[in-house]
Amino acid sequence: MARQWKAFRWWILAWVALTLAGAVAIARLELAQLKDAFETNARIMHRLLSQRVVQHDAILATLALLQPGPDGPADAAPEQRLPALYPQILSAQRRDREAAWSDPAMASAEATSRQLRRATLADLDFASGRYQLVLAAQPASYALTIDLRAMVPWAEWPLEPASSPVRVVLEHSGQQFVLQPGRLAPGGWRFEFHKHLAADSQAFDVVATQTVGWAELPWGRMALWALVLAAVLAWARHGLRQRAERSRAEELLRLGQVARLNTLGELAAGMAHELNQPLTAVMASAQAARRLLDDDPPELDTARQAMAQAVEQARRASDVVGRLRRAIERPDLSGQTQALDLVEAVRRALYLLEPECQRRGVAPVIEAPQPVTVLAEPVALEQIIHNLLMNALQALEHAPADRRLTLTVDANGSSGRLQVADTGPGIAPEVLSRIFEPFFSTRTGGLGLGLSLCETLATNMGGALTAAPNESHGALFTLTLPCQPQTP
Repeated sequence: MARQWKAFRWWILAWVALTLAGAVAIARLELAQLKDAFETNARIMHRLLSQRVVQHDAILATLALLQPGPDGPADAAPEQRLPALYPQILSAQRRDREAAWSDPAMASAEATSRQLRRATLADLDFASGRYQLVLAAQPASYALTIDLRAMVPWAEWPLEPASSPVRVVLEHSGQQFVLQPGRLAPGGWRFEFHKHLAADSQAFDVVATQTVGWAELPWGRMALWALVLAAVLAWARHGLRQRAERSRAEELLRLGQVARLNTLGELAAGMAHELNQPLTAVMASAQAARRLLDDDPPELDTARQAMAQAVEQARRASDVVGRLRRAIERPDLSGQTQALDLVEAVRRALYLLEPECQRRGVAPVIEAPQPVTVLAEPVALEQIIHNLLMNALQALEHAPADRRLTLTVDANGSSGRLQVADTGPGIAPEVLSRIFEPFFSTRTGGLGLGLSLCETLATNMGGALTAAPNESHGALFTLTLPCQPQTP
């Protein structure tokens, strides 16, 4: 259970990390798109306003160019028709050579315009939303009074002034005129655009500002990303679990096949041992009978031939059984051993038996203060540990409560030791002496070859397998194997 929760926790952490990374990427993409749209609209607004202020310069230049000379006929004041043609021009004034401006600021602006040889600002009143522009010329100078709000080409304006979140203002010499109020929220992300208009005579700054708050982030898309990611990870986890279950089943099948083969060998070896004893007795009895018949004068040739045939057949049967035993006897495992991590072997066996532990409600505990490397044959070691764990789990089925399975791995001198302790019913004293005897089993339907096989495998690897009662209650099996010798 702890192993499953640990694996599930890593999946949760992966989902959280990927969800946060994806949400950040989606938010950054959205912010980048909003910023691009903001800058595009700001450039359009700057271009439209620049066209208007350049138009004002052109109107003044046209008036100065088309005015009659000093000796020509007086014109009927064409500048007075400008407000009807251009809504942003509130009024147009002309100062003839003999006349004077009524406003001293106009006279000062005309002098500046004459010096700069371009139109210049005479009066700037952003509070009232208007300003005056003067151009010095001969023989008459001209001035325009311009309405700031009417100067904006609203029909071509890229944003809806009443509902757009973008704030747009004109700035000059510390004054501001708000063209579009926008909605500036505290916090969040702030976009800014600041650029001079394209006319030196009306050097206003176009300042656009937009703030994007947390509430404006694409939470819907981020939530969809989290759900899709959760579904993908759940599918991947399900696939990996199926793959792990399939691998576990294949490994258990392999162990089962090896166990069946070894059990068959143990069975055949036991049968050969059991048959060899009566056959030997038959052979000894037949030889004794033949000697007796040979010592008796009235011995019959037929009896001697019959007993000779019995002896011959008994010898042949003994030879056949011997050949069978040599054919099925397991090879010596001492030459096939290799250095193995005993703790890792225990963990692999527990992994394979994880479904069995969960079904019985058993949470095995591994106590391994330090790594222990033993010399063993890998398949034989797997089979011994698997059999010991299965026996312990089957014993714990009969424990109504307090189902504990403890596996202790340590080193004792030149040997590595694995102790498998359970809190099951335990082993009766009269059974303990026969626990490793072939064909002896306390389980109904059992062959009684599992522990016998494990003991044989352990012995063939230079180790030992013993059984004893657990300290509290239950059984304690101890597997001892030689440790890997340390290199000097």
